[in-house]
Amino acid sequence: MRIWYFILSACILVSVIIAFNDDKTGAKEAEPANSLYVAPNGNDQNEGTKEKPFRTLGHAAKKAVPGTTVMIREGTYHETIDVKESGSAEKPITFQNYENEKVVISGESVKDAEYETPLIHIHNQQYITISGLTIQDLSVSSEEATAMGIYVSGSSSHITIKNNHVRDIKTTADDGNAHGIAVYGSGSMKDIKIEDNTVEKLTLGASEAVVLNGNIDGFTIRGSVVRDNNNIGIDLIGYEGTAAQNDFVRNGTVENNTVYNNSTYGNPAYGDDYSAGGIYVDGGQSIDIKKNTVYGNDIGIEATSEHKGKYADDIQITDNTVYKNAYTGISIGGYDKKRGGTSHSVIAHNIIYRNDTKGLDGGQLLLQYDTKTNTIEKNIITASDSRIFIANDFTKNEGNKVNHNVYHKEAGKDGLWIWKKNEYDSFSSYQNATNQDHESIYADPMYRDEKSYDFTLDPDSPAWPVIK
Repeated sequence: MRIWYFILSACILVSVIIAFNDDKTGAKEAEPANSLYVAPNGNDQNEGTKEKPFRTLGHAAKKAVPGTTVMIREGTYHETIDVKESGSAEKPITFQNYENEKVVISGESVKDAEYETPLIHIHNQQYITISGLTIQDLSVSSEEATAMGIYVSGSSSHITIKNNHVRDIKTTADDGNAHGIAVYGSGSMKDIKIEDNTVEKLTLGASEAVVLNGNIDGFTIRGSVVRDNNNIGIDLIGYEGTAAQNDFVRNGTVENNTVYNNSTYGNPAYGDDYSAGGIYVDGGQSIDIKKNTVYGNDIGIEATSEHKGKYADDIQITDNTVYKNAYTGISIGGYDKKRGGTSHSVIAHNIIYRNDTKGLDGGQLLLQYDTKTNTIEKNIITASDSRIFIANDFTKNEGNKVNHNVYHKEAGKDGLWIWKKNEYDSFSSYQNATNQDHESIYADPMYRDEKSYDFTLDPDSPAWPVIK
């Protein structure tokens, strides 16, 4: 009896171990059932299997049907991808690197491009994902040509661009154009996701690193790094004539991105101007810009419209950390009277720290031409050497409310507040003259470690009751 008991127990134990291992194996992400493979040592006469892969991305794109995942093996591909067919909600089409292999799509072989030249192009397609690719080394020299890493156009919708690395895309023409990731909705677009990408070291001319433009309703730009480019980092555009109707980007979120060192200084299209926004809304509507870290750009975050009579409307700029930008931290309103403005928007719960590093008098908060019914509240603001907290040299400033903010008081350093062209060199005179910031304070917010840009507040900070 005892022998049989131990044998039975041992059998049960072995069965449990086998079952456990089977569960672990089953938990590993399985490769999609409908896969096509591409490899540098493949052949387009092959079947496209893992053992007999295709040679070119172009051939795989022609063969992809709804539900296909194109698995790209490690190597450098000197060609482009033109997505030929749509997926569906149940059966999307995906182009991705195989496992963690490094896949490079290079534009080095592209010569004398004259028009729009993308390395990956999605036009009038639905339910497409581009994932895990390095896209690089495309250069154009003509002012009529535009170099692009990834280009989504027409009426494409349900597009996901994730985990890619876009770099070294450039124009060498003084007035040329280039983009890292560009989405242009000439027709109706929706559900655009740009997530966890790195976009860097682009020579952009008059264009932007990551841009959404035209009739785009519903988007997310999340978790990406956009850095070291010579123009705007992330741009959300309206009213440029891209679409015949609903020509503005709307109903989207820009969150948890890190955007830094984007500057037009030295860009031939701009000369010595410091005018590149890290995150820029130009005529977009109903957009949340939240929890981003934005530093070392010309302008940290900007929301306005460049087109007279048009507005960036309902823009929520919240919970961002914006520091050490050259001209200003957060800006609303047009840069001159020929532009549009900013309306019904909120700037709240941001850390705005020592911007205006070039002493250009943009201060920490810049209110330019035509700002109306905006709310600025519950921000913590530290001035730079210019000592300007708020800069507002335009009188077209209507119905804006500024309150419950914390202005960083520093020993031996007075602050400046400029409101409707009038300058105030004390907090109390600014409050009394403008009827703004009556429940705000001028005090040390007590950052935990300012030198390391750790803006966590000490538990005893006087800021807590004001910004809660």
